[in-house]
Amino acid sequence: MKLVFATNNLNKLKEVQEMLSSSIEIVSLKDINCFDEVDETEPTLEGNAKLKADYITENFGYNCFADDTGLEVESLDGKPGVYSARFAGEPANSEHNMQKLLTDLEDNKNRKAQFRTAVCLNLDNKQYLFEGVCKGDILKEKQGEKGFGYDPIFKPAGFSESFAEMKSEEKNKISHRGIAIQQLVAFLKENYS
Repeated sequence: MKLVFATNNLNKLKEVQEMLSSSIEIVSLKDINCFDEVDETEPTLEGNAKLKADYITENFGYNCFADDTGLEVESLDGKPGVYSARFAGEPANSEHNMQKLLTDLEDNKNRKAQFRTAVCLNLDNKQYLFEGVCKGDILKEKQGEKGFGYDPIFKPAGFSESFAEMKSEEKNKISHRGIAIQQLVAFLKENYS
């Protein structure tokens, strides 16, 4: 089976390719000659994932899936949430986003947070939604060199290391995106293999 993953983020693409079975061929937007930037204008993660998946299906005719992920911090009323990638403003910059979040939480004892991913799959003229959540805490400073985005300051519940200190296989088993993609893969195996 061939599916388009509607992303230009090579880190996300690599992470998802590592999780999928070899019976599912993932192609990127670049592989289908799509260089359009789909604006994430919806107020929810699910809405943005649907927006991106629908754009590819409607304009390029492919079965595809798209995701949107947000970091939701309890003491910040769920922020940055849908604005996680642009939390510190434009242009989007992970380093600036982390610094803003650490500054916003500087004197805050409640550092509970969760990563949440929504995945929208458009397949054979039907649409399916999957969700993955990973609860944890925001660290006081960066730890680790791996990963991307907020990984160096997010420590998943039950672990002593940040996402940026974990091996990718370990992170993929417990991460928000990993959980959502595992649901997607289970669905595809059950219905399309």
